[in-house]
Amino acid sequence: MSEPTGPLKGLRVFDLTRVLAGPTCAQMLGDLGADVIKIEKPGAGDDTRGFAPPFMPGTKESAYFVGVNRNKRSVTLDIATPEGQELALALIADCDILVENFKVGALAKYGLGYEQLHKKFPRLVYCSITGFGQTGPYAPRPGYDSLIQGMGGVMSLTGEPEGQPQKVGVPVADLFAGLYGCIGILAAIRHRDATGIGQQIDIGMLDTHVAWLANQGMNFLATGENPVRLGNQHPNIVPYQVFPTQDGYMVLSIGNDPTFKRFCEAFELTHLLADERFATNAARVANRKLVTDTLTPTIKTHPTKWWVDRLEKLKIGCGPINTLKEVFADPHVQARGVVVEMAHTSLPGGTVKVIANPVRLSETPADYRLPPPVLGEHTEQVLKERLGLDDAKLADLRAKGII
Repeated sequence: MSEPTGPLKGLRVFDLTRVLAGPTCAQMLGDLGADVIKIEKPGAGDDTRGFAPPFMPGTKESAYFVGVNRNKRSVTLDIATPEGQELALALIADCDILVENFKVGALAKYGLGYEQLHKKFPRLVYCSITGFGQTGPYAPRPGYDSLIQGMGGVMSLTGEPEGQPQKVGVPVADLFAGLYGCIGILAAIRHRDATGIGQQIDIGMLDTHVAWLANQGMNFLATGENPVRLGNQHPNIVPYQVFPTQDGYMVLSIGNDPTFKRFCEAFELTHLLADERFATNAARVANRKLVTDTLTPTIKTHPTKWWVDRLEKLKIGCGPINTLKEVFADPHVQARGVVVEMAHTSLPGGTVKVIANPVRLSETPADYRLPPPVLGEHTEQVLKERLGLDDAKLADLRAKGII
């Protein structure tokens, strides 16, 4: 394996996660230089290995798995067996961080719960990511992204006013939980380095989901009233929404009164500035249907590109609504290096494309040293390197189904 170069170089991670929230957290640590050992069940592995099609071209690896498992070494290990638990403890003894997303209390029956490990390894930082956290009446429940989106309120805010509540088109509940977990780990590592004492990070998907309700959550706390679904409109700013154009749709984002004045002056709408229903953002919010109905005929007179070209020159927020094909073909996206190609074990001499880490560090950039592993790819390497096991012992463990 090539040497890591990121700011977390030297940190070792025992990764007991699968699906999305936990693997997202662990991949971020790996991208920043940590040595991540991903523990998978022999013969099965992470559930997302089976979340296909689509597969990555030329491989038997699901696109889902490949997206959140680079910079990890895959070790197959049956932690349900006493011998597997002994090996797990031996590996954890040499680790700084453990990340897990098992149900609350599930790892304790294997001797791998937080309280058990904290006594043995007081410096270990232990991150638990669950649906509802370690405490509270819902703690025993399993957590799933769409379930959390529903219970956490965002579905009540998303969708057309007269339509069904809608989930976001990507699994944001999982992703936010993983990222908040990574933030917690980094804070706990700093504390550990200062005091010598590790701790548990308790991440509940419902907690993190409520946390990112942001302005909408605060709108409720300020008024006691449930925000209504507004489709593609903004609850606090108008016009800040999707408009139909001559050939499709675009987003128009007018964030303040001076920008609205500039917009009206540029497109022969100055008469609106004398109308008190349009004069201020507060008035436009109160009259959002009137504003939408008034501007729509004007915007539909020209195609999207016509509007984008002119609005950009006026420094007025706007943009097309891109398909993913258009996103990845966008010259700015390409200039920012948002897609990275990595060699892959299943493709000798070939590469797979992955989405780059968006954290841009000037001195210690993200490190793309290990492609997403095939199941158990590094089992023997890690057990020899970390525990000094010889070929005979490895063969015995494999024959027993422990690895």
